[in-house]
Amino acid sequence: MADFGFTIKKTRTVNLNQADMAKFSQLQEMVPSYKRCIGCGGCTASCSARQFTDFDIRKVHCFFRRGQYDQLEDELQKCMLCGKCTLVCPRGVNLRSLIINMRQILSNTTEILG
Repeated sequence: MADFGFTIKKTRTVNLNQADMAKFSQLQEMVPSYKRCIGCGGCTASCSARQFTDFDIRKVHCFFRRGQYDQLEDELQKCMLCGKCTLVCPRGVNLRSLIINMRQILSNTTEILG
C-alpha cells in the first residue's frame, strides 16, 4: 500500500453520560459567576501567559465542563494569575478565582477561596 504521509485518526467523542461531573458542580458552587460565561474568548485574547506558553483558558473551560480532567492540572499551572482575563470579561466572571479553585479541586484540597 502506498504511503501518502498521513494517517487516519480515531474519532474524538465525549460521552457526557459517563463523565464525572461532580467536580464541575463543585466549581459552580465555589464560583457562581462561572455560570455566566458565554465563551466569547476575551479572556484568551488578553492572557499574558498565552504570549509565552500554549495556555488557553477557553480550552481549560471546555475540558472542565466536559469532565476531562486528564493533564488539566499541568495546564492550569501555566496561568500566571495576573487577572487581565477578569478585567476584560464582559460577563463579570471571576476567572482568577475560577483558576485557583480549579487547581484546588483537581488537587483535592477542600479549602474554598472566593
